[in-house]
Amino acid sequence: MLAGLLAGIDLDARSLWLDEAATVSITAQHGAALGSAMARDGGNMLGYYALIHVLTGWFGSSVLVLRLPSVIGCAATTALVVVLAERLFSARIALVAGLFSAVSLPAVYWAQNIRSYALMMAFVTASYVAFLALTDRRPEGPASLRAGAAYVVVTTLALYMSFVAVLVIPAQLVALAGNRRRVRPAVLAIVAVAALCSPLAWLAHSRGGGQLFWESRPDLAAFGPVVTSLTSAGYPPNFSAGAPGIALVVVTTAAFAGAIWFVLSRLVVDRSAARVRGELVVVCWLVVPLVISFVESRLAQPTFSARNLLVSLPAAAIVLARVVCDRRLPRLAGAGLLAGLVGLRAYQLEPSYGVSPENWQATTLYVLQHAEPGDCIAFYPSDGRMAFSYYLTHGPAVTPFVPRPVLPSTPLREVLPYVERYTTLDDLQIDRIAAACPRLWLLASHEGSPTGTTTSKANYAKYLRLAGNLLVRYPATTIRTHGWASPITVWLYGPVPKVPPGT
Repeated sequence: MLAGLLAGIDLDARSLWLDEAATVSITAQHGAALGSAMARDGGNMLGYYALIHVLTGWFGSSVLVLRLPSVIGCAATTALVVVLAERLFSARIALVAGLFSAVSLPAVYWAQNIRSYALMMAFVTASYVAFLALTDRRPEGPASLRAGAAYVVVTTLALYMSFVAVLVIPAQLVALAGNRRRVRPAVLAIVAVAALCSPLAWLAHSRGGGQLFWESRPDLAAFGPVVTSLTSAGYPPNFSAGAPGIALVVVTTAAFAGAIWFVLSRLVVDRSAARVRGELVVVCWLVVPLVISFVESRLAQPTFSARNLLVSLPAAAIVLARVVCDRRLPRLAGAGLLAGLVGLRAYQLEPSYGVSPENWQATTLYVLQHAEPGDCIAFYPSDGRMAFSYYLTHGPAVTPFVPRPVLPSTPLREVLPYVERYTTLDDLQIDRIAAACPRLWLLASHEGSPTGTTTSKANYAKYLRLAGNLLVRYPATTIRTHGWASPITVWLYGPVPKVPPGT
């Protein structure tokens, strides 16, 4: 109830950002167009897109409807964290783990997003509940079959929510170290999951790693945003940690380190995983995905980011609860530590409500309020058109003048997916636009980076050429920005405004 309440506060107040707009545009398609749009993402979030497609067909595409599944996913994750922590440890630890899971900035942020991560975390946590039921039982009998079937279903659903859910499977296998009797049923269940997810593997192989062109190879500094997220101290670059957040990072990281040291020291001394099974399960869940993602990102496709490591966020809540509730801590000290951590997490969460790090709602309203007859509009990349079109049809009618689109040129009220379309204009096209459009709006966001990957640098160079070539054709320009995480730059190219004498 607490998690659902915190996730529901100001649910429709934050503006859609580019990825949310992509979800809306993809799921608005039908038939072959829907399949093509989902396949362009390499099969990632395939199950989520199908869910949102059905949901919008029944209830429409308001922000509240679109974000409600993520709110439910956040509440379900917290409920499952409580179930899992009680099974591994005690009711006391379960209650504290649930509290940490609910009062979490990253959890609430993604619960207010039209993306699959909140539901993915719910299914990952359910996968662990089923995993424990499967590996705690004898490898035969109807109870084991039910647990195995449940594991296959929820783990498959987690992968159909997001590919990154696969990171928990190695963590589960590592947690079985020293318990060979339990390995066989787990492996058989994982093989079944792999078979059910083979369509995803085929789509991902066909698409390749092109959709992750912005991800750079990580260094040790890349752990900063990941740790900030896992400790619920912030969510860079959307929400920085600040001084209270830094204190939260330090205390929570120390608790993580203590839990890891406890498990390793017990394994070295006792050589028995059974004696620390609960701690081993959650510590592996916390650590193994980070290690695998970092190594893979250094050697192959970069994926190491706070978003892709949300799979470990429920584990972080349980590990922290286990440390806070350790009976070796004096009761007063434990209570003080619990109150301080919850207070700091709430302090970081509260200012995030209704705040839009990438504000397409304000951008669309600004353009429509200042549009004039004959205006044209271009987007770089074309992705921005999806968010602009959403607020054009779902926002207030503030002006009868809607700019004519020239990049892309399809009518703005047509809902079409433009995902990672870094299309630009050549000189002849710009000359034609300058002759036909007295004023031109150019909206740019996610335009690339001068210090990013090779592809990001190339996209940014195209953006600079486009903006510079437009300056040559138009006598004056004004610039405005909205947001900060991925700022939206609004260029208005046009003649110098006439100023009355004496003004």
